[in-house]
Amino acid sequence: MASTTTESLQASILENLERSRASSRRLVRLSDADITSILNQLADLAIENTATLLAENQKDLARMDAADPKYDRLLLNEKRLAGIAADLRKVAGLPSPLNHILEARTLPNGLQLSKVTVPMGVIGIIFESRPNVTFDVFALCLKSGNASVLKGSRDAHYSNLAILSLISQVLRPYQLEDACYLAPSEREALPHILNAVGYIDVAIPRGSQGLIDFVRQNAKIPVIETGAGIVHTYFDESGNQEKGKAIIENAKSRRVSVCNALDCLIIHRNRLGDLPPLMKNLGELFQCEVFADEAAFDTLQGHYPGSLLHPATEDSFGTEFLSMKMAIKTVDGLDEALEHIARYSSKHSEAIIAEDAAVVEAFLKNVDAAVVYANTSTAFTDGAQFGMGAEIGISTQKLHARGPMALRELTSYKWIVRGDGQVRGS
Repeated sequence: MASTTTESLQASILENLERSRASSRRLVRLSDADITSILNQLADLAIENTATLLAENQKDLARMDAADPKYDRLLLNEKRLAGIAADLRKVAGLPSPLNHILEARTLPNGLQLSKVTVPMGVIGIIFESRPNVTFDVFALCLKSGNASVLKGSRDAHYSNLAILSLISQVLRPYQLEDACYLAPSEREALPHILNAVGYIDVAIPRGSQGLIDFVRQNAKIPVIETGAGIVHTYFDESGNQEKGKAIIENAKSRRVSVCNALDCLIIHRNRLGDLPPLMKNLGELFQCEVFADEAAFDTLQGHYPGSLLHPATEDSFGTEFLSMKMAIKTVDGLDEALEHIARYSSKHSEAIIAEDAAVVEAFLKNVDAAVVYANTSTAFTDGAQFGMGAEIGISTQKLHARGPMALRELTSYKWIVRGDGQVRGS
């Protein structure tokens, strides 16, 4: 019986993927005006159906412990839906990334070559908990001429179904409902998505390191890694305390469940005396739990809530907390800070707070990460903040795309060669 159920699930998924593949070939016929209209209609529907979306989202929230770090990622409210609608309109208003000539030249034999941006085709997104991803992925894929295959988790099952119904509604007049396929939320469906050679052109996982590792290790289709952020900020000997306090607070407390949130503060040993004021509000206002190495722990004792202060262990470093927790590491200088980051970083976002220009430039040059900051918060690692509209994820790898992935990163290219009877000799 189990074998029959598995075969039935696979057959159903492949049938839907085949329809998505066919839709991807028709998508290229849509005009940019059509795409703009579809996305603006979806923004309108998201606002008009706020009550329905929140009711379905509440069904998902009711099944999750509110203390779970994923709870905030799962949560929709009126403010977030208004933000989603605004992002949809931003994407609608962005220039199309398609048919851009990246390179052009004429060969000595008269052949005219041009390198032109084109859609990837069908993009599969595997994600956890965050229903806003459903809106974002669809918008970016549509604007870049790609069909989208969404594999959400069971956590967001009802939310994603409600969102898909709105997406289907705006695609129906164009007979393109299959251009966005929501795969079954069961875990058993994931291997069929990852093995869909010939149906899906690239898979992009968004979520925990465990999810990303699973996709990378099990996929037979190409994968672009995104998501996991083990984020450091180094407060240098030359750092400005006032700037540093604001930056550290923002990076940690703005929204703890996102991948650009601060996980580890690295501080120069000669500035340990600044640690209590740097951490004051995080302790008193935000109740941030701290795992500090010996030097930082001794400095904070008596100046930080005792119930929130713990000695660091080896596991404290290299952890993406996704909650109001952080580690503190003391170093003797820039080189040791760079070594610590190189050892524990997930190559997402890293920052330095320093007034010494030479130290800043050395940090920016030597840190290997998708986004490297000087004297500002890592909270800015976001496609919308970078002026790219919504994002499909933060790529932490180096092939094809790195950092926030938006419209341009969802295209490939092809060579077009125009001739006038030329043939190649032996």
